Amino acid sequence: MHPPKLSGPLDDYNHAPFFCELMRDGLQRDSALDQIRNRLRNLDIATLVARATDAEIELFNQGITFTVYSDKDAIDRILPFDVLPRIITAKEWSTLENGVIQRVRALNSFLWDIYHDQKILRDGVIPKRLVLGNANFRDEMQGLNPPCKTYMHINGIDLVRDRKGEFCVLEDNGRSPSGVSYVVENRHLMQRAFPDLMRGVKIRSVSNYGEMLMAKLSEVAPPRSDNPSIVLLSPGVYNSAYFEHVFLAREMGVPLVEGRDLVVEDDHVFMRTLAGLEPVDVIYRRINDDFLDPEVFNKESMLGVAGLMRASHKGHVTLANAVGTGVADDKAVYAYVPAIIRYYLSEEPILRNVETHICGTPDGLSYTLDHLGELVVKPVGESGGYGIVIGPKASAAELEQCRRQIKANPGNFISQPMIDLSVCPTLVDGKVEPRHVDLRPYAITGRDTWVLPGGLTRVALKRGSIIVNSSQGGGTKDTWVLEEETT
Repeated sequence: MHPPKLSGPLDDYNHAPFFCELMRDGLQRDSALDQIRNRLRNLDIATLVARATDAEIELFNQGITFTVYSDKDAIDRILPFDVLPRIITAKEWSTLENGVIQRVRALNSFLWDIYHDQKILRDGVIPKRLVLGNANFRDEMQGLNPPCKTYMHINGIDLVRDRKGEFCVLEDNGRSPSGVSYVVENRHLMQRAFPDLMRGVKIRSVSNYGEMLMAKLSEVAPPRSDNPSIVLLSPGVYNSAYFEHVFLAREMGVPLVEGRDLVVEDDHVFMRTLAGLEPVDVIYRRINDDFLDPEVFNKESMLGVAGLMRASHKGHVTLANAVGTGVADDKAVYAYVPAIIRYYLSEEPILRNVETHICGTPDGLSYTLDHLGELVVKPVGESGGYGIVIGPKASAAELEQCRRQIKANPGNFISQPMIDLSVCPTLVDGKVEPRHVDLRPYAITGRDTWVLPGGLTRVALKRGSIIVNSSQGGGTKDTWVLEEETT
């Protein structure tokens, strides 16, 4: 007599009508992907749940957390981690990697131009008001010449996949993109929890991110030193991404400092140590522009270092990312990135944008107000999923409030069609169900650009939700980029 068949994770899984990252209906088959699917089918659900519980306990013990300031009852939280991986084939990754590199090249060219000759504005490719009137445009950066003409040293581009399986760019993150620590930690966790699922599958490594970050930051150091001194500047332990600051400093093998640890003397930056002052060449800063230098920006800031901008203008220190990069990841400027790519690179965009309506223009405002119930409305300056109104899911009262806010300040909003985001099998309450995902690859730029294979897959854990941000209840998955594929 045969033992009863155990329940498999994918037995009752139904992803229709959305594109599924694992099932990939209609796309070219891949032998490694078939192997992973078969291994998942042969796991029983009880084992999967047990291993997921063990992984959650490990996350807690390691202190891998993020901070939610708006929740007075649960400030520090473990970032939810789903143990079912997201798979990207080698062919797909080649396209994504090239598209990300192209986009970073164009945005760095754009930043150099607007802080120097402003040719793109004179040629009318992008409206002057969107740049010069942007809250993130910094007059203090005019004429500053960063090494390698690099402004965005660390960049995270948010990608989504539509119902046809086509990738497109949702937004750029060029100020202080977070989340890369979870990419590396998720992989290490999977290697411990699911060695049998990964065995024999060629997956590109993510463990060298710290090494590559150190190398690229060294490339943009002032020319005076063959062995640049690099520090990571953090606002401190109460910052939502403090775990990541500690992680990255450790991975690079550099000091983690706060503003009080640095001082500017004779337009050079030094770090206070027990042995005296030591010179600093590169600062990977995780502090917003406004709080970076009280001599120039917020004079009440206790987080930054007085004189950093002077030292930067003199060419004695490199700030990564550069001050003023926020103008290039503004949600209204985003709509012009395809034109920016064509203008500076004379190339067609490899990755397309999501159609975007700028409410600060008459046509964009009219279209948005006429189709409010069909669109996703976003404030141009917000991040973390805050302030977003999803028209098809909003109540009449929410839509009316959104309409009033847009009319009161049209320039603060954009709208986009609601994309049917792709889904991944996700373990929720002891069952495997489809949940919407996005992808944030991380690009590091010095003399050229390197892209971490895969990036951060964020997953909307609430049924039907398309908001993947951790601050809005989202979680993460390990992202596997396959080394090679066969047909």
